[in-house]
Amino acid sequence: MTPDSMPPADRGASPRRPDRLRRAFTLVEVLVVLVILSILAGVVTLNLVGQAGRARVTGARLQIRVLDDAVKAYRLDHGAIPTQDQGLEALVRPPTRPPIPRTYPEGGYLDAREIPLDPWGNPYLYFVPGRDGAPYEIVSYGRDGQPGGTGEDAEISSLDPPS
Repeated sequence: MTPDSMPPADRGASPRRPDRLRRAFTLVEVLVVLVILSILAGVVTLNLVGQAGRARVTGARLQIRVLDDAVKAYRLDHGAIPTQDQGLEALVRPPTRPPIPRTYPEGGYLDAREIPLDPWGNPYLYFVPGRDGAPYEIVSYGRDGQPGGTGEDAEISSLDPPS
């Protein structure tokens, strides 16, 4: 009798283990894959944690740049920057404190109706004059909301050189 003429049960297939079960994954193989996926997920998570802080700092720099451009547009239209009393609010609604501009654009100087908060939920600070003789300065004190610090706690200013 040739192997082709033998019934399937006699061709080497185990009577206890049908063909479709031999093709399935074993529990050990599934556990190994789960362990590998868990390790990869941990590595990715650790790499992303450090990125969130840098993203907030970058976001604050970009928002300060937008606010700085809006102050410059205000100065072009009115010949002066908003005063300390008027603050950054003068960029989103006409000032009610003198000097009151004769004309004011309908939408203000920002696309938003409110001055945004920094990425840590704190208001941006507006100083007139700014440090080192600058006419003004826009500042975020960073994550801790306090002057000074390093990393995410460092202050970010409109006077900082672009990075």
